[in-house]
Amino acid sequence: MQTWIALLKGINVGGKNVIPMATLRLDFEALKFQNVRTYIQSGNVLFESSLRSSDKIRKSIVAELETRRKIVSDVLVLKAEQLIEAVENNPFFEAVSDPSQLHFFFLLESCRKADFKWLNSIKTQSESFEIVENVFYLHAPDGIGRSKLVANIEKGLGVATTARNYRTLEKLCAMLAENES
Repeated sequence: MQTWIALLKGINVGGKNVIPMATLRLDFEALKFQNVRTYIQSGNVLFESSLRSSDKIRKSIVAELETRRKIVSDVLVLKAEQLIEAVENNPFFEAVSDPSQLHFFFLLESCRKADFKWLNSIKTQSESFEIVENVFYLHAPDGIGRSKLVANIEKGLGVATTARNYRTLEKLCAMLAENES
């Protein structure tokens, strides 16, 4: 069995795509996934599956949510090692002391047409970003609530993303470690 993490985009945000985590766990179990666990209300799901294709898993999750819940959500499916690697590749290690300032935007597909010049032109002086593989890392010491960069990341990258802050990823990694024990 392989351990997987599903990061659902736009779940329980602004009153849209509302789904209780207990219900989401049941939907994942209906797909024959095992040891299903969720973290907070934003669509973070750890599970085990004998399936080996992240794309096949992603398509089954999307279809299940559309069919059973009438919820349309992009889903990123990662192997446990990929999530751990994303955390280890963080170029802003100094920012982990305040996890609310460090954000990981996982690209839902490869980024081919990024406009980094434009992204740099709209970021604030305190914001720093870097892409490593398929993760856009953002250090935003002044927060992201009114950030023009955050509001335009997908436009600037030319791909959809789903974001998590460092605290969430730290907790998901801890849950993975518990799973190994």
